Amino acid sequence: AFPHQLSEGMRQRVNIARAFATDPDILLMDEPFAHLDEQTRLRLQDELLDLWRDSGKTVLFVTHSLDEAARLADRVLVMTTAPGRIKTEVAVPLSRPRGYREVRRDANYGMLTARLWGELERAPDEDGAPR
Repeated sequence: AFPHQLSEGMRQRVNIARAFATDPDILLMDEPFAHLDEQTRLRLQDELLDLWRDSGKTVLFVTHSLDEAARLADRVLVMTTAPGRIKTEVAVPLSRPRGYREVRRDANYGMLTARLWGELERAPDEDGAPR
């Protein structure tokens, strides 16, 4: 199959496989699942978590999804708006493995996402004013 013949989910799988195949020390991922439907996103998150666990690679993952950050990360760096600077670091208090359903049932998940929302609401914009 040619790349243009693949679904978006299959293209993302190929992109992730290609990234891991080069055996980098750090894997940089900028919203790789942003344009996927929810079911495909969850499956690819599971695949990424499996690859991460098996490889031990460091992954820097950019996302606008609090759910994705809570499920995939060990720590979340909350950024300000333009210019983007790190405002705060939040440790993720969820145990691994992190299955989608189990994460959502964990009381720490609710507290974590509430804290992240609070940090985002207080993230200043370029003139220093809170949003």
